[in-house]
Amino acid sequence: MKNQNSFKYIYNLKDKFEEVVKTFEHKIALSYPDGTSISFSELDLLSNQMAHFLASENLKQGDVIAIFNEKSLKAYALMIGCIKTGIVYTNLDVSSPTARINKILNTCKPNALFIDESVEANAHILYDQTEIKTINISSIHIDHFSKEPVNYTDQNFHGNNPLYIMFTSGSTGFPKGAVMSHSNVLHFINWGKSTFSVTENDVFTNANPIYFDNSVFDFYVSLFNGATLVPLSHELVKKPVDLVAAINKCKCTIWFSVPSLLVYLLTTKALKADDFHNVSRIAFGGEGFPKNKLKSLYQLFGNRITLYNVYGPTECTCICSSYKITENDFEKMDELAPLGLMAPNFGYYINPQSPEDIHTGELCLTGPCVGLGYYNDPDRTNQSFVQQPDTLFHLRMYKTGDLVHRDSSGNFHFKGRVDNQIKHMGYRIELEEIEAALNSIELVDEAAVIYEKLSADLGQIKAFVCVNKEIAPTELSAQLKEILPPYMIPRSIKIIKSLPKNQNGKTDRNQLKELK
Repeated sequence: MKNQNSFKYIYNLKDKFEEVVKTFEHKIALSYPDGTSISFSELDLLSNQMAHFLASENLKQGDVIAIFNEKSLKAYALMIGCIKTGIVYTNLDVSSPTARINKILNTCKPNALFIDESVEANAHILYDQTEIKTINISSIHIDHFSKEPVNYTDQNFHGNNPLYIMFTSGSTGFPKGAVMSHSNVLHFINWGKSTFSVTENDVFTNANPIYFDNSVFDFYVSLFNGATLVPLSHELVKKPVDLVAAINKCKCTIWFSVPSLLVYLLTTKALKADDFHNVSRIAFGGEGFPKNKLKSLYQLFGNRITLYNVYGPTECTCICSSYKITENDFEKMDELAPLGLMAPNFGYYINPQSPEDIHTGELCLTGPCVGLGYYNDPDRTNQSFVQQPDTLFHLRMYKTGDLVHRDSSGNFHFKGRVDNQIKHMGYRIELEEIEAALNSIELVDEAAVIYEKLSADLGQIKAFVCVNKEIAPTELSAQLKEILPPYMIPRSIKIIKSLPKNQNGKTDRNQLKELK
């Protein structure tokens, strides 16, 4: 029987990483497609040096730093250095418009701005005018700093300390900075390990941009469970054949991305049945997966790879439900795959849209994975993080803005957005339902639908479609009439080469509104 005194309660990610390093010190932590790699013990020492460097710059617990992060070894070590010192980090996209970056910087007011090696040439053009201390990661003389752990004795380092800020789009045009805590992510790490049966032998892909919330799964569920992470550059992800070759070469076992990236690999015919040799789990989330393309992926890999549809908001540690795709999910091609069962440690409240159906409405989330709110934005925090009704104590919940239906099996189904619901010809319509119907048509690769207001009380539904074979819009409309009632048929269907995407790989509806 083990000595009970040897048990150590893990309440922050500093302690969690120390535990992982002790257990897996000689294992590879980061493995790059070019052959560069670093073990857990080496990454631990490098992050210690980064922690000492941060201290030398008078950065301390609770301070915020911003990182133009391009997945270099030092950038990952910097993130772990922040974890070890209680400094809050936010990863930023150097390719974002200057105005958007300035809005983010003005919101989080970082004490320092770090620029990764491969983006230095671009970054200084945009940000030289700021008063923020700017540090090139490659210029840090890391060997000048101790490899010994930083002393934490005077720090009140509890699980509710903020860990990172993840900026996401805001309906007002100003990005919102969702703040997550050490405790939030510890719960997420444990859930990821259990749900995907993660072991130290797993090799995770990191195809997601590091400033995008999907990368939280890549980084934390891999490294903090002793698994290996394969960082994939933005340039590589844009080359489908090379990307697939890298996954094969690095013997990756777990893939996670937005559906759009998998659709891209399918439509470019970069994926073949004998690719992804070692992959046993493919997870996707962040948007709906067109059913016909999901069926193609299932037919390609369903016999040897488990496909997971996952769902969750940035504000609640990224994922709150998961669902394993089966053959039965393709009996109805005009519906998106279910979101699945609610993850343990999440509670939920459905705010019904109608008293006749209490199982359909806006999903609100509770539990220890709900984040701390929006950084330096009390008004929007108070709008979205509220007390659950009908409780005699203060049970904090996050209003997702997503409309869901919970079926008799407990599975959740996505039904649209509270703010993307329209009233057209007297009917309430969710634009996502029209998109799902278009995506069920065999020749359609991707589709997006918007509502164009013509006047205060008049508007029209417009669809934008990418196809894999020549077809007239009138024929698409005719097929759509076989699926949807007349009042849901778009006034116009425009065939385009590709849907415009934002920096996170999701459809950019604002750009669609500009198309004539």
